[in-house]
Amino acid sequence: MIIKVLGSAAGGGFPQWNCACPNCRRARTGDGSVRSRKNDSLAISPDGIRWALLNAGPDICHQLEAESSLHPGPSLRSSPIEAVLLTDAELDHTTGLLQLRQGSALDVYGPPPVLGALSDGFPIRRIVEPFASYRWIELIAGDSFPLFGGRLEVRPFHLGNSPPLYVRSSLSNLTAGESPSWVLGYRITDETTQGVVVYAPGIETWSQTLEKQLEEADCIFLDGTFWHSEELCSLGVSERNALDMGHLPVAGTAGSASQLAKFPARRKVYIHINNTNPMLVENSVERRSLTAQGIEVGFDGMEMEV
Repeated sequence: MIIKVLGSAAGGGFPQWNCACPNCRRARTGDGSVRSRKNDSLAISPDGIRWALLNAGPDICHQLEAESSLHPGPSLRSSPIEAVLLTDAELDHTTGLLQLRQGSALDVYGPPPVLGALSDGFPIRRIVEPFASYRWIELIAGDSFPLFGGRLEVRPFHLGNSPPLYVRSSLSNLTAGESPSWVLGYRITDETTQGVVVYAPGIETWSQTLEKQLEEADCIFLDGTFWHSEELCSLGVSERNALDMGHLPVAGTAGSASQLAKFPARRKVYIHINNTNPMLVENSVERRSLTAQGIEVGFDGMEMEV
């Protein structure tokens, strides 16, 4: 299985257009210690010919153009992109479906609440219907399904219950105890090589479910949004901390790095990194601490095989 990191940033990319934090200022001056990044997305393929996207954000057309193996052909309007797997209904992971509307038939996978949100709260499905031949496929956490004729096996798993802000008010009438799966991760197995990749860009809590999926994985792509929980609060740009926003921070005894370091995966990579996160600076103390633990910080254009 071939994996390409099309984008490694959290929503807004890096630098973020309306942000003058220290990291964004460094990026705009051409400081060599930071790299610019587009919105989080991966592309996976069993053979380098047929591809699926893991999330499709507002940068998707630019991201596809940057990778020659994802270019159209051999016919005039054909594309190697066959499917999109959504981890959630956030704008930063779904608005690319609008840009892909000119394409041929495309399978779009997601859990029922996510596909429902794309019908009502953010009605992409209705908007693209006159243009695109999308097939909307509901997923249930824990139920595996084949991709590319069984070359890959995909197991979606539950990561969180937090819906995007644009639908929260409409969900106030949910009865007590209801906890629909709004956020998924994916465990993808290559049936030929038996290589395993886990993609989990949004982690609310470190759970036993997540632990189980990371066991025996060869490559892990994990939520690296914030370094510490009060990152945005300390900058005065938000009153919500990382956990309030549905992201487990990287640092601290309860942070994800201390958990991630114990797994034997050959590659452990943070993606979905917010523009304020100090680990974006390649010579920072934070980056060095991750390197010492065998953890990488993902970047646009990163590629690997499992």
